[in-house]
Amino acid sequence: MPEASTQQFLEIEDIREGVLILKDKSLRGILAVSSLNFALKSEEEQNAIIYQFQNFLNSLDFPIQIYIQSRKLNLTGYIEKLKELEKKQRNELLRIQTREYIQFIESLLAESSIMSKNFYVIVPFFPFLVPGMRGKKEKSLSLSDVEFERAKTQLWQRMEFVAHGLRSCGLFCAPLNTLEIIELFWSIYHPKEAEVGYYPEIPPELIK
Repeated sequence: MPEASTQQFLEIEDIREGVLILKDKSLRGILAVSSLNFALKSEEEQNAIIYQFQNFLNSLDFPIQIYIQSRKLNLTGYIEKLKELEKKQRNELLRIQTREYIQFIESLLAESSIMSKNFYVIVPFFPFLVPGMRGKKEKSLSLSDVEFERAKTQLWQRMEFVAHGLRSCGLFCAPLNTLEIIELFWSIYHPKEAEVGYYPEIPPELIK
């Protein structure tokens, strides 16, 4: 029996113009969201942020998903650059200080895992639940180019609404493009390679 590929288990049918198209023909847009050092805020600021976030959640009339990606921070490239800097340093004192700093970073990494976190908000849109578009009970669902453009416009409006609500909480948001979405999903299924900064080269013709 032939081994099943990972793609057979994914609900993704296509990634087009920064939009995920699932097998049920529903769409997803992904926003990358900045972090916020909540603990360093004053109590008044914390309460204001909580209030704004509550207002944002209460304003939604569609579901969203929040995805947090944790990954061991890879500083190999940074350390290599420091070693190159050490070799080129003419000042002996600065060379010693650079070497000590490299040793400090290496010992810190050896004693504990430093994690980086990325935050994403996933926004859905369901074209076949919108009046005027073909019924969901249809045996073979398909999105025409016109329907896709119409649905994409609706999705972008939702994403802008979500981004505006998050910005009111002091967060910066940016939509992922097609290449960034591909790399995100690749990193999910290849975490070890992603941790060392390896990503496969994607042919331009596959990026829509």
